[in-house]
Amino acid sequence: MFQLSKVAIVILNWNGRKYLEKFLPSVLATQYNNFEVYVADNGSTDDSLLYLKENYPTIQVITFSVNLGFAKGYNEALKKVDSEFYVLLNSDVEVTPDWLQPMVDLLNSSSNIAACQPKILSYNNKSMFEYAGAAGGWIDKFGYPFAKGRVFDICEEDGGQYDQQEPIFWASGASLFIRSSVFHEMKGFDEYFFAHQEEIDLCWRIQLAGYDIYSCPSSIVYHVGGGTLPKGNSLKTYLNFRNNQIMLYKNLPVLKKLWVIPLRIMLDAISAWKGLLTGDAGYFIAILRAHFAFLKWWLLYQNKSIFPATRKGNLEGLLNKNMVWQHFALKKKTFEEIVRKTS
Repeated sequence: MFQLSKVAIVILNWNGRKYLEKFLPSVLATQYNNFEVYVADNGSTDDSLLYLKENYPTIQVITFSVNLGFAKGYNEALKKVDSEFYVLLNSDVEVTPDWLQPMVDLLNSSSNIAACQPKILSYNNKSMFEYAGAAGGWIDKFGYPFAKGRVFDICEEDGGQYDQQEPIFWASGASLFIRSSVFHEMKGFDEYFFAHQEEIDLCWRIQLAGYDIYSCPSSIVYHVGGGTLPKGNSLKTYLNFRNNQIMLYKNLPVLKKLWVIPLRIMLDAISAWKGLLTGDAGYFIAILRAHFAFLKWWLLYQNKSIFPATRKGNLEGLLNKNMVWQHFALKKKTFEEIVRKTS
């Protein structure tokens, strides 16, 4: 008898009771006959746990006494979850009823596809792509992440222009569908990251190990975004810039590190000074702190990070151009303009 692949939907929660109340009903209404829902609570101090106990007693809850961050929180939670596939789902995501089946079918179509993401649209404007992943993540040669449907802070309207199911560089941590075997083979997320860009680092290592990452636009979800650390938050800026430097150092070949990282630091410095001169001192300080933190990691804490185990895979979704130049100098606003018309 045919057995449907088992899927575990794992929601990492931190003081997100309002999101659990709003979005858990859509998750539980998923039209797929072999899935379980877990909530991993990251030391919440609100009434999230009481709400789950009173309203969803059948949902499996994993609790931590402190906030472990996105990376370690998921690493620890997924040690306790037995399933063929994991979906790492943000608590502020509304899913559509048939969102799971296309992603299951995609990974079952090839054992070499390790992970994928759905099309991620904005919950507050459902015709627009959402910042955190849009229709699939790419990266440029200096480590700037962008996505099909999102370039820097500009999100496009979804008109079906990115409905191709195809390889990408990274799949968004807001809704990451991944083989459990590959997640554990890669040793999970790099816990030193704490939060932000850990999924890009993981997908980079997955590709270097010879697997593929895909977009799956026939699956659709709606993301609120910024629920934990809103845009403009200094901690978010700090973690993004620090983690990006660490990610480049870990995953780039030795010769590329020698010129890519110094140039990236220079570009970051220009961005920091621009922030300061326009009155955003917090942005300037966050980037300065991030650069010193990267140096500290390089000198003292490299052994706490996960480096690629192999380098046998080809990288898909890598733009061999400078996104800063393409976007700010050449005024190209969309993925189509930057990638399709310049490739």
